[in-house]
Amino acid sequence: MHVVDHTKGQPSESESRNVLTESARITRGKITDLARLSAANHDAAIFPGGFGAAKNLSTFAVDGKDCRVHEDVERVLKEFHKAGKPIGLCCIASVLAAKVLRGVEVTVGHEQEEGGKWPYAGTAEAIKALGAKHCVKEVTEAHVDKKNKVVTTPAFMCETELHHVHDGIGAMVKKVLELCAK
Repeated sequence: MHVVDHTKGQPSESESRNVLTESARITRGKITDLARLSAANHDAAIFPGGFGAAKNLSTFAVDGKDCRVHEDVERVLKEFHKAGKPIGLCCIASVLAAKVLRGVEVTVGHEQEEGGKWPYAGTAEAIKALGAKHCVKEVTEAHVDKKNKVVTTPAFMCETELHHVHDGIGAMVKKVLELCAK
């Protein structure tokens, strides 16, 4: 969507970036275009959150509940779901499942801001408007929708210490791996 200069907290008008190139830079490893991802070749799919999920994997940052999901993201979610393979989502990425998988249970944490601790609590209402069920969880927890094999965690939807976010993401990954074993 646009490049943000995080030292200033503002969009950088003079820069443009490619999502695939940036992903390769961040992971420092082999990377493949999402268009080539197939449930037949993998045990699970995990989507990190962050503004990239709200701005590049979907239009949620701009359109809220009326968002569109990137066609490859939608395909991957539906393909893994149909194959009965686990899907993990962190942070705002939970809205991707809420948009694509009708009736899914997800979490983005709490439903009230609670004095700024949950600044994106309004996202829970958008999730409900999409036809999904929002489940209140702490930042250190993961919610498991056993029927749909979808595991979500609030992550940075909560203003808290980094180790709490880490614990929640770890819980999500652990639950996804447990679902792979079943």
